[in-house]
This record gives sequence, structure tokens and C-alpha cells, in this order.
Amino acid sequence: MNDLLDQTEAFQNLLIAHATGGSEDEAEFIRLRQMLLSNPALDALIPRFVRTSRSLAQFWQFIKFKYSTYAERRQFIWEEFRPLLEVLERGPLSPADQLVTEKLEKFDASHVQAAWSKALERRASDPEGAITSARTLIESVCKHILDSSGSPYDDGADLPKLYKLTAEALNLAPSQHTEAVFKQILGGCTAVVEGLGSLRNRLSDAHGKGKVASRPASRHAELAVNLSGALATYLLATWEARNEAAA
Repeated sequence: MNDLLDQTEAFQNLLIAHATGGSEDEAEFIRLRQMLLSNPALDALIPRFVRTSRSLAQFWQFIKFKYSTYAERRQFIWEEFRPLLEVLERGPLSPADQLVTEKLEKFDASHVQAAWSKALERRASDPEGAITSARTLIESVCKHILDSSGSPYDDGADLPKLYKLTAEALNLAPSQHTEAVFKQILGGCTAVVEGLGSLRNRLSDAHGKGKVASRPASRHAELAVNLSGALATYLLATWEARNEAAA
């Protein structure tokens, strides 16, 4: 068990103890809280109340009014820490995971960050859910860019359509380039998006299945999440560069 996992579990236990009548050490609370907040790769997984509670007194004011019973408080804290602990149990986040997390944090779009967080936490334990979240991430990024650019779209449009509109808004559509290498790369991006849509439709939890339906393995989810993370950061970086050039 790695040290970060140990300390995160210790922090969870400290909060549970304080929420259920204990009197915990303020210095230890501050140390463990800072340990989590100083790791940018974990930002999308840290419970919101950890960010807003800068002392045990502030945490107590939060938890005592949110739930009146010890059992409810324990369950709430367990559920809030579950995504973070599940990721840490699989080992440290990969460099690619950290890069995507850091890139997405630059954009003030909580729904985009939430989709990435769910995709990360579900990869091993819930491959079907991870594939759904991977597709949701790209949909959220596309809608974020289209909304920000003032480009109209049908809210019920499927993923390939949303991506096509986004690519056109960013001048990324293969038809907008004559160089063979650009057409090949950008055409590949389109294929990735269409593949995520097909993978989600065939293997994810978005649709009912018959008795002999295929089920995705964690490696399928890993591929879907990694592809969606790479494409999401590429689209957002292109949108950022476009805005900087126009400024």
C-alpha cells in the first residue's frame, strides 16, 4: 500500500472520528489536508468539503448541519472519499492522467472536470461506466467550446455531429486543410470520436443488453479513457490558442 493511500485513509478516519464525537488534532488535520491539496493530479477527486473546510472547526460546522446522525455522517464521508481511494488503490496516477487533469483544471467548466473524474475512478471497477464517462467528456468539451464560441447546435445531437461542428469552429475539420498529413491526423481524430461513440453504444452501460451481450474489460475502458483525455485536452488547447491569437 503506498504512502499516499495510507495518509488519505488516515485523513478520512480523522474526519469520521471528529464527525462522530471525537476531538482530533488540528495540526494533523492541517497536515493531511495540505498533503492532498498540494497534489494537482488529485484535484478532480478531492471532496469539495475538504477544500472549503480549512480547520476542524469549519468542518464541524459543515458536517453537524448537513447530517444529524453519526451513521449518516460516516456514510457521507465514505462516499465522498470513495473515488479518490479507488484511484489510489490502483497506484499513482500515470503521467498522462496527471497531464490531462492539469489541463482540464485551467478551464472553468465543472461538468468537464466531473466527467474526467468519473472516467478515471471507474476504469478498473466499472469499465462500462468509464466508457460512458469517456464519451461524456468529449461531448462536454465540444458543447463547452461551441457555447463559448457562440456556435449553434442541437442539444440532442450525437457525438460525431457535435465533434464535426467543434472541429469546424476550430478549423480542425479535414476538409479545411489541403496538406495530406493534416488531413490524415485530423481524420484520425474524427475516427477516434466515432469509435468512442460506437464503443459506448456496443459495450457501455448506456443501453440495455440481452443475455449474451459483450461486456467490456478494464483494458477497453483504459483505452477509451486515455483516448478521450488526449482528445479533450487537444480540443481545449486549440480553443485556448485560438483565443490568444485573436486577443
